[in-house]
Amino acid sequence: MDKRFYVDESKPWFKKEAGWPDEVPKNIEFPDTPLGDMLRETAKNYPDYRVIYFLGKSITYRELNDYVDRVASAFHKLGIRKGDVVALMLPNSIQYVICYYATVRLGAIVSGINPTYKPAEVLHQIKTIGAKALVVLDNLYEQTIAPIIDKTDIKILIGTNIADFLDLGFVKEFLGKLLNKIPSGRLPSGTLMLRSLAKYSVNLPDVKIDPDDTATYIMTGGTTGVPKAAVLTHRNLVANALQSKAWLYKAKPGVGVIGVIPLFHSFAMTCVMNISICNGGWMLLYPRPPKTDDMLADIEKLATGDGLMYVGAEILFKRLAEYPDIAKYNLGGKLSLCVSGAGPLHRPVQEAFEKSTGARLVEGYGLTEASPVVSAGPFWGNRKIGSIGLPFPGTEWKIVDPVDPNKEMPQGEIGELAVAGPQVMKGYLNRPDETAETIVEMNGKKWLLTGDLGFMDEGGAVFLRDRKKQLIKHKGYSVFPKEVEELVGNNEHVSEVAVAGIPDEVEGEVIKAWVVLKPESEGKITEEELLKWCRDNMTHYKVPKYIEFRKDLPKTLVGKVLRRELQENDPLYKKVMEARKAKEEKK
Repeated sequence: MDKRFYVDESKPWFKKEAGWPDEVPKNIEFPDTPLGDMLRETAKNYPDYRVIYFLGKSITYRELNDYVDRVASAFHKLGIRKGDVVALMLPNSIQYVICYYATVRLGAIVSGINPTYKPAEVLHQIKTIGAKALVVLDNLYEQTIAPIIDKTDIKILIGTNIADFLDLGFVKEFLGKLLNKIPSGRLPSGTLMLRSLAKYSVNLPDVKIDPDDTATYIMTGGTTGVPKAAVLTHRNLVANALQSKAWLYKAKPGVGVIGVIPLFHSFAMTCVMNISICNGGWMLLYPRPPKTDDMLADIEKLATGDGLMYVGAEILFKRLAEYPDIAKYNLGGKLSLCVSGAGPLHRPVQEAFEKSTGARLVEGYGLTEASPVVSAGPFWGNRKIGSIGLPFPGTEWKIVDPVDPNKEMPQGEIGELAVAGPQVMKGYLNRPDETAETIVEMNGKKWLLTGDLGFMDEGGAVFLRDRKKQLIKHKGYSVFPKEVEELVGNNEHVSEVAVAGIPDEVEGEVIKAWVVLKPESEGKITEEELLKWCRDNMTHYKVPKYIEFRKDLPKTLVGKVLRRELQENDPLYKKVMEARKAKEEKK
């Protein structure tokens, strides 16, 4: 066992009364296996098991591994070498998985780009990561890549259509594109086509890949809020997949995972793709978020045995919980293990989802800098509602002083969560200062300062309160937005709520809540009536000063609410910040 990742087994979270499952090892021996070999091993053990179901097409592990070998061979023939960067501007698809694993099998570095990005955002990422090759969906090229490609160092351009690898047949595919039923777009002359590369003869180079070599760059705001690339290694990703597999100890090979969240995001990369491949499971991939009734029909049709796992942000579970026609689908036992991540899970949503579907929903915790999974509630046995569960095998955590991380906070006191383990990133690409602020050496271990505030109970479970940078300072009180969101969300008329602080010269910050009402509640309650309800049901310093009703809340593609966007676009916020700027200029 690599002693760098050994956790003292006397830690409080390992005790049986803390809820640690007997079937889960406290520490794992993490092998020096490159990520590409993880797929090869699973394909050897389960060659005829399904690995992907996409738009009606299933492919097996044997087929996927063959595609990966052929595309990797073609990539090498084109000049892609160890350490080169291949960017993927693709939705969830068979193509994404093939190109991801073909790249890492060569020792090259893969980086997924959000398909909804605008040209300037794409250019920023491509320049940041230094991409040499780009694989792009054909109908994204003209509006997104064409305006900026001359400003990049892209040497190899590879195109693909969403229908590639679906075996539709030439006539059906041609008519589909002609009638605009299959999205397509023009690519420049000379563009290589992925479908052709996937027919290349297998001729793989002998590449020595160290487990600490970089496997992927993933863009993240990080703990400082500045967009940058997290550097994740083969060791990071293989270890996190093995940790997750150990936590899912009852999940047998052949279990399916619903892939609505995008694979370019670390959450889906590990919890949909890499866990499936590590465990011999399969992915139900959607190129865009499906209609609820379409997904429910797929669950009813495709779930077998142990049912389907579903991982996603809170909003996805909320949609199912509130779907009025859910009873017409036979979901009994077909949704099994559900994990909410990429943001806090509020108790009303958790309870409503479990009541509506009969499935168990636990809260997981992670961040891109940790590959991303750090912890989750137990899937079987006792759990602590409201906590982010227990750290995964081989992972250690503690609550430290937000100012001095060398000082550990006493049990029950709020501080910053710090984590250590084999899943912690190498650092931020070309950002040594930000890396030094985020990763610190303590007691011979590399600790990631998460920027999340919370406390640890006597059993080692952690209860998060909020992001360090989003803590609201109101009249000398520390107010956590998540807590206010949960309190306001208890009102019978509220569907969604986001809370942030607005600067105030007298009170420091005042609390504002942006609220989405349930459809049946529109016109039945006013903003002032909801404020009165808050005053009647909440401690005075947690009561919002302002409430604004909205039709929806801005979210990332993963479904995480963008509190900062709400805050910074608010007229009150802008007014205060402009006044402060004018005051500084006068000085």
